[in-house]
Amino acid sequence: MRIIVGLGNPTLKYSKTRHNVGFDTIDIIAKNHRIKVKKSQFKSLLGEGFINGEKVVLIKPMTYMNNSGEAVREVVDYYKVNVKEDLIVISDDLNLDVGVLRLRSKGSAGGHNGLKSIIKCLGTESFDRVRIGIGKVPEDRDIISHVLSRFDKADRKLVKESFIVAAESIECIIECGIDKSMSKYNGPINR
Repeated sequence: MRIIVGLGNPTLKYSKTRHNVGFDTIDIIAKNHRIKVKKSQFKSLLGEGFINGEKVVLIKPMTYMNNSGEAVREVVDYYKVNVKEDLIVISDDLNLDVGVLRLRSKGSAGGHNGLKSIIKCLGTESFDRVRIGIGKVPEDRDIISHVLSRFDKADRKLVKESFIVAAESIECIIECGIDKSMSKYNGPINR
């Protein structure tokens, strides 16, 4: 069983913002595999289904970004999964250009408060993650206003492609493992 967590903030106010690319990618995965992410449980919206014959639970924490770890901890405890082998977290990364993905099997939070919360609540940095580039912070903006902003028209098209490729990378992680997925998907999306 795999737990796939897309990070974001609930409510329409944050819909389609840079910080919600995890939620957007969960929506693509759910659509591709006909999984309804509507059940309210574990401080999250979740849906159960199968990808490549393996059971998956898709999660959108409703705790707001900075407390994502609370929801992830509840899900991990309930399903009794091995975090290192069975958890995949999708997040935004402002150190990556739009259209760039970075997959890792472990590592620091890199300044991302959602990942920081998950690492704190789980007590480990060893879990698979898919980071989606949202672009660096412009000089005339602070970090918070940047991550809570929406993409301009040109970037929106590219980031939508990123969601599709990120969803493919997660299928690859499930089928082939993180190492093969990293070698295939790290870097600019090639569409």
